[in-house]
Amino acid sequence: MRTIFFILQKEFLQIFRNRAMLPIIFVVPVVQLLVLSFAANYEIKNLSVDIVDQDNSSWSRQLRDKLLSSGYFSLNKQTFNPKEAYEDLEANKADLILTIPRHFERDLVREDEVKVQMLVNAINGSKAGLANGYAVSIISSFNRQIRLDWLAMDEDNAPEHIDVSSRYWYNPDMNYKFFMVPGILVVLVTLIGAFLSGMNIVKEKEMGTIEQLNVTPIRKHHFIIGKLLPFWIIALFELSFGLIVGKLVFNIPIVGSIGYVFLFAAIYLVVMLGMGLLVSTFTETQQQSMFITWFFMIIFILMSGLFTPVESMPGWAQKLTLINPIAYFIKVIRMVMLKGSGWADIRYYLGMMLVFAVVINSIAVWNYRKTV
Repeated sequence: MRTIFFILQKEFLQIFRNRAMLPIIFVVPVVQLLVLSFAANYEIKNLSVDIVDQDNSSWSRQLRDKLLSSGYFSLNKQTFNPKEAYEDLEANKADLILTIPRHFERDLVREDEVKVQMLVNAINGSKAGLANGYAVSIISSFNRQIRLDWLAMDEDNAPEHIDVSSRYWYNPDMNYKFFMVPGILVVLVTLIGAFLSGMNIVKEKEMGTIEQLNVTPIRKHHFIIGKLLPFWIIALFELSFGLIVGKLVFNIPIVGSIGYVFLFAAIYLVVMLGMGLLVSTFTETQQQSMFITWFFMIIFILMSGLFTPVESMPGWAQKLTLINPIAYFIKVIRMVMLKGSGWADIRYYLGMMLVFAVVINSIAVWNYRKTV
């Protein structure tokens, strides 16, 4: 323990003397947390819409007003000429065209049905999907309302009043920041654990000091622990600081026990540090270490469920997430903070993380002994 303590002293002095590393550790994560939490927004508002109202009836105006009052759409142009609307769509001035045909109100009353046309600019598939979903929901709501109003005119056949209320569990206000901030915190902790730890070991190779360390009485496990433990401590500090910033700036809820988050993070960081150690055994320069780590991290992050639900991925991609430690941590931190999950809910994920920690670190230590 005394040997490890002296190595830790040396590593912390080396870290705090490195002017290039200090901003990466303490400034960049905070800036990324603040910027990404505002930028990674699932909500799309002020979608530009052209309305071609060829009926100009009271119900067509009600449909137009209902669409525009939703807060998701802003009127770019209202016209009787479909050609003008198509030109706006081609010029990217309009995201959506809603065409209300002639005799819209008359056909709805006489024949009990009518068709409206909706054209969506689908260059951006995600934006188009949301625009289509918003519009369909608003039109469906309008359809239900006018049917109730029409039937209510006939007192004998009037339907009973149905009052439907709904509530979203765990995130009642559907605040996307509550969902995104915990996931972004996982990414920031991951970058410190995997990137900096591997680069720190490779730096000894670049400087030529690793051979000097190898011929000293320091054992390899002393060297490895001394090199990795500082970043384990720093990453947990970053997690604490990020949670404080998230609470003060975004008012993110912490429903469950924060101890479970740190328990899982402690084991998760052992996995990430092991990955950094493993990468360092195959690389000779910090640049190589950075690029190889980034290659794997970008895949893990994009397939972790941070930006898109795992359930919406193809079957083969969902199976790959079973070996993705980032996906486990993002799921657990969201479960604990938003849902209040306890030991019974997270013990499976904790067990998987322990397996990852043992396997990855065993391979890394074995390969380190073979190559260094």
